[in-house]
Amino acid sequence: MTWNEMQPLLRDACLDTLFMVWWSAVWTVVGGLPLGILLYLTDRGGLLRNVVVNKVVGAVVNIARSVPFIILIVWLIPFSRMVIGTSIGPSAAVVALAIGAIPFFARLVESALREVDGGLIEAVQSMGGGTWTIIFKVLLPQALASLVAALTTTVIALIGYSAMAGAVGGGGLGQIAINYGYQRQEHGLMNITIVLLIVLVTIVQLAGDLAVRRLARRTGRQAAPGGLWRLRTRRTAQTPGTAADVPAQRTADEPESTDAPKTADAAKAADEPKAAVEAP
Repeated sequence: MTWNEMQPLLRDACLDTLFMVWWSAVWTVVGGLPLGILLYLTDRGGLLRNVVVNKVVGAVVNIARSVPFIILIVWLIPFSRMVIGTSIGPSAAVVALAIGAIPFFARLVESALREVDGGLIEAVQSMGGGTWTIIFKVLLPQALASLVAALTTTVIALIGYSAMAGAVGGGGLGQIAINYGYQRQEHGLMNITIVLLIVLVTIVQLAGDLAVRRLARRTGRQAAPGGLWRLRTRRTAQTPGTAADVPAQRTADEPESTDAPKTADAAKAADEPKAAVEAP
């Protein structure tokens, strides 16, 4: 196959791969982020501790993660046909890609949230912050760098999944590699496909690492999570006596004390009663 014949095939395959990876990543975040937050909140020591919910959701996630993707995508062909109207093509592959990546991303989200300092959560609770405030003011902002790293890992996994989807008519670079590189023994096209996949993974990894470094520096410069000063101001306005007023009140109530003796001899002399005055 000549280069002129390869160009339209590779161009369409790259567009199909980008289409599958983009939309499956979007649906993975939509489904995996709330699922990971739920696993974190319902775990032991969580804000919404619920052993039953945590065990059930965790079991479903573990079962979904244990199924190999090539088997999962074949098993989901009837479901993809019911949702999309077809079982082949990039649109049908997005359904299986998202379902396969959501449990994977949910576990990464749970691990990222565990890295948040518990002292910040206790500080927000002491200021009257509720569960939603803790999620949006503490957990997600403080774990943003780790969440971006988790998303980068997930997107790279989705690129590999999209190549597997080509084996069942999902399109993309994987289908080109199988139909032309393997079945027709077009080794040159196979090598170009591999190079394109490597380039795509490298770009995603570099972009993700750059975003993680910038977010980590910005998070490290923050003295406290955003919005805590509003909670503190509201709490201070509702409660007349605050911890900041205690030192001043104590100082006003206590009598003024004399200066302490500076030496041991002066202290001893201060404790002993004064000697009687000699009579004339």
